[in-house]
Order: sequence, then C-alpha cells, then structure tokens
Amino acid sequence: MDNLRLYRTASTGSAALACIKRIERSYAEGVGTQCSPLFTIVDLIRRLENDSTTNNQFWMINERPNDTLGGTAISAWPLWFSEQARNDERPLFYMTQSTTSAHISMLTSQTAQRGIILNDIESSPSRWAKGAHPWLPLWLASNRQCTPFDPACGDEARAILVGALHEKYVEGASGFCYMTLHDEPGDGLICDRAQAHLGMYRLSTPASGTQQVRLLGAGLILREVRAAADLLRHDWGIDAEVWSCPSYTKLSRDAESHSRLKWLRRGESREHCHLHNCLNTSDTPVVAVTGYAEFVAAQLASHVTASFTALGADSLEPTQRLGQHWIVVTALRALAADKHIKASLVGEALKRYDLG
Repeated sequence: MDNLRLYRTASTGSAALACIKRIERSYAEGVGTQCSPLFTIVDLIRRLENDSTTNNQFWMINERPNDTLGGTAISAWPLWFSEQARNDERPLFYMTQSTTSAHISMLTSQTAQRGIILNDIESSPSRWAKGAHPWLPLWLASNRQCTPFDPACGDEARAILVGALHEKYVEGASGFCYMTLHDEPGDGLICDRAQAHLGMYRLSTPASGTQQVRLLGAGLILREVRAAADLLRHDWGIDAEVWSCPSYTKLSRDAESHSRLKWLRRGESREHCHLHNCLNTSDTPVVAVTGYAEFVAAQLASHVTASFTALGADSLEPTQRLGQHWIVVTALRALAADKHIKASLVGEALKRYDLG
C-alpha cells in the first residue's frame, strides 16, 4: 500500500492561525479551568465547527463509540482519495478511545503520522493505569513522531491544543501530538498558558520562599501531588514546591536535544532547555509522579542535577494505590537520603498513614 503524503501550503498555516484565534477567544467566553480536559476539548471543537471563520479550516475525525460530535468522519481513509486534501493539508483533530499502541499506530498510519490525537480512554473503567494498556505509554514515549501530553485540567488542554496547532501547522514541525483526556472537573488550577505546551510550569511556591522538596505531577495524579504538598507542610513542617508537568517526554527530548547541541559546539552553547531553567538552578530534591508506569517520569532522571525520584503506578505493590500518602513517604525518603531530615521520620510516616 502506498503511503499517504500531506503537503503543507501557505493555507495550512493560515487555517491553523484561524483556529488558534478562535480558541483564544474562548478565554473571554467563560471556558475556564473548572472544566475537565475532555469537556474543554469537545467544547472548543464545537465552537470551531459553529464559527463561519473556522468551520472549513480543519479536518475532524471522531471514531469514539459514544459519539458526542455528530456529522464527522469516523476514519482518515477519505483523505487518501482526495487529491485536494493531500495537496493542501489542514489541521486534523482525531478523537478516539484507543487503549492499545496497536490501535494508535494504525490510526496514525492512516493520517501520515500527522494530526492532534485526542484519546479519552481515561474516562472509561479499566484495570490498567489511566485506561491504557501498559505498552501504550511505552510506545508513545519511544515514538519520535509523537509528542504525548497528559493535561491536568481544561485550561492546560486548551493551552496545549494552541501550542500544538502552532508547532505542527504554523511552524511546520513533523509528527503528531497526542493528548490523553480525563473527564474529572477541574479544581481551580491556574495554568501558565505560555509554558504548558513546553512541558512544565510551576504551580506553587512555599510562603516561606524556601522549598525543601520539589514535587512534579502530570494529569489527574497532580491532585494527589498537591494534596501531598499540603500534608508535608501540615504534618511534617516541610515546604514543597509543586510543578505541573503535562509532558515528561517532551521535557526529556528537549533536554537531550540541548545536550547534543552543546556537545557539537564543544560546550560553547549558552542556551538551556526548559527543564534546566525550571529545575537545575537548585539542588533541592525532586520527586516526579505519573499515573502511568514509573519509567514515564524517570525519563527526566539523567537531565536533573538534584537528587531525583520517579514514582508511578507500578512503583508499589499491586494491592497498593498510588496517592498522596505514598508521595509524602517518597518525599521524606528523598530528604532523608540527602540527610535533610532524620531517617526515622520515614518510619513514622508509614505508621501514621497505615501503609505497612
């Protein structure tokens, strides 16, 4: 079978800019941080469809069984048979409920490894972490054509959508963007819209101004990270700085790229990656948490100069649930390892939270 090729034109960038402009207008229309990523994305696509300036500026595919966006294509195959579509690419939104890497690989093969893939598997019951087969996050992280994101709230999802449209269709970067979308209401996060698409931004700084540990979280697990920061302060007198990290993978790749560039220039490059600017100005211990397997957050380990601990769904015993208490214990262990606190506090925390 021949490969599909989509050609970028001047109209491609213009169409993306029109979509971005319409999405940014939604800030003034009341689509706020209290909405879930899934609700926000569906609402934004509806607004694009209903606006005369954008309704013919993008391609929409919706293969979800419980369709909430009617009148759309259910696969990308029509693009293969449209000469006009092949010769004049448009922004592509592909909504799916794909639990496996095989399915995502199949549908992105249909789209020539292009588009913004919007996967809402996390909103459905599953025995797997975040509704994804264990191979899926591994495939997402290892596929260089894919930039995966795990937004915590609707505002993050919107900022990432704008960033992806600009990067893939205005700047013309190769590959596709992937977002996993949960359907839990937002909890009032104040999103840094300029930095969300870069992979991380700071949510809170201790009132004292001196953090003793830095906690990173992505997606829905960020709620547990924020709760753990409160427990550390109230139960142990330890101040934590909290960061939202919608894409550990993007941060890792960006850091790797900057390291390679620095090596090629024999260390003369003074540019730093976003991860370095955020974390490598301090030796305060870092605990990075993900709702996926531990390796997703562990991608940052080789790029962070401070002591680093990754925590994921497979970090505990199968009968144990990753939550705020285990995050607190992990933070205490990191501090004890660096001799910032007494090691006995770890045992006290295990007993206090009945973690065995």
